[in-house]
Amino acid sequence: MSLKLAAVFLSIAGALGVAVGYYLRYLITLSKKGSMELEIKEMLLTAKEEAKKITADAEKKAGDTMAAATAEIKEKESKISQTEGRLIKKEDLLDKRQSDLDKEVEIIKKKADEIRQIKEKADKLEEDRLKALEKVANLTSDEAKNEIMSMIEKQNEQDFLVRMKKLETQGEDMLENKAKDILAMSVQRLASSVASDFMSSTVEIPSDDVKGKIIGKEGRNIKAFERATGVEVLVDDTPGAITISSFDPVRRHIAGIALRELIKDGRVQPARIEQVVEKAKQEANKTIKEKGEQAAYECGVLGLDPRISLILGRLHFRTSYGQNVLQHSVEMAHIAGMIAEELGANVQVAKAGALLHDIGKALDHEVAGTHVEIGRRILQKFGAPEDIIKAMQAHHEEYPYETIESRIVQTADAISGARPGARRDNVENYLKRLGDLEAIANGFPGIEKSYALQAGREIRVFVKPEDVGDLQAKELAREIALKVEKNLKYPGEIKVTVIRETRSIEFAR
Repeated sequence: MSLKLAAVFLSIAGALGVAVGYYLRYLITLSKKGSMELEIKEMLLTAKEEAKKITADAEKKAGDTMAAATAEIKEKESKISQTEGRLIKKEDLLDKRQSDLDKEVEIIKKKADEIRQIKEKADKLEEDRLKALEKVANLTSDEAKNEIMSMIEKQNEQDFLVRMKKLETQGEDMLENKAKDILAMSVQRLASSVASDFMSSTVEIPSDDVKGKIIGKEGRNIKAFERATGVEVLVDDTPGAITISSFDPVRRHIAGIALRELIKDGRVQPARIEQVVEKAKQEANKTIKEKGEQAAYECGVLGLDPRISLILGRLHFRTSYGQNVLQHSVEMAHIAGMIAEELGANVQVAKAGALLHDIGKALDHEVAGTHVEIGRRILQKFGAPEDIIKAMQAHHEEYPYETIESRIVQTADAISGARPGARRDNVENYLKRLGDLEAIANGFPGIEKSYALQAGREIRVFVKPEDVGDLQAKELAREIALKVEKNLKYPGEIKVTVIRETRSIEFAR
């Protein structure tokens, strides 16, 4: 029973505790609400005061800004009014000046009219005076002038003729002396040595034992060397040296390079000879390129097509009457430049025309036509300027002299060729005969190459074995000999040797 009462009391006490807790919470909530309302009222009052303060500051700043803007506007209005005043004064001044100018123009017009009237009166008086004179003399003015001139000419005819003859003679003498001075000065300024080309060159050897290697067993090596190079090798002619003989300077140059390389290497055999000769040909081509570029640079002729320079370099191995053609062309270019400078002509065109005047000789044995015509075609093909072509094409009078530079080039050619010892006619004729001999042999079908040797006493012809048989080779030798007898004039006899060689080459891999 007591437990039930205790439970009831506890329930009642719990309910009362809950009710008291809710009441206390309500009282606390009411107190907080009152304090928050007070805080909100205070914040509202503070915000209103700050708003009034901000508004007052803004009104003050607006007033200050308005006052400053008003002052600035007044200042600008003052300046504008001053400017307007100055412009009005200037406009008045200009109007006054324009008025004065108009008055002066009117005065000038009046004076011009007066001058014109005075001139018309003077012309009228002059015309009346001439008419009066013509009436008195019974002649017109032109007739009177012609009659006076005729009378003066008759009285002084002899004096005029003597004077004209004297001036003509003095002019010719003066021009002749001037031309001689220019030519003499050009020759004196160019101190160039003269060296004629010869038909042989020598290669020094360390000992005479090398000669045996060069000759080889039964002459096998020397025959292979002569066949590959087209020169004649004289072994026992000069002690301590081997002589290379050929009318073609290119062949001599290649043979000299190859022979020196073989002597240095020590291995002399037909297969090695062919390799060295091929390498020497490549080195000769490099020399040709360098010589052409060097000649153009030395003469100051720039801007040439590289192909023109390459062909020009081939003239280093070409002779004309024993004179080196490239050296002759360089000498001509210097002389032509000096003459052109004295005469006021185009120095660069004169130099280029002189340097390239014989370029056709580099290919005249390969292309039909004169060397002048071949040279023209070369320069036209590779885009040389037309004035340079005109300057070079007339040096043998095959074409007319179209420019002063063409006459200068012809004069420089004559000066260079006329130097004492510069040229040898006999040598040129000899070289021409050897060239004709090779040309006859090369004209037959199946010919690979041909070489004139022993001063033109022998012609060695190499045929293509696949085109010419052994029997045909014998017939070919006879045909060449008959054509040589028919077309060439020479003393003695010429030996024709036709060589047919068959090679079979395979590779082991």
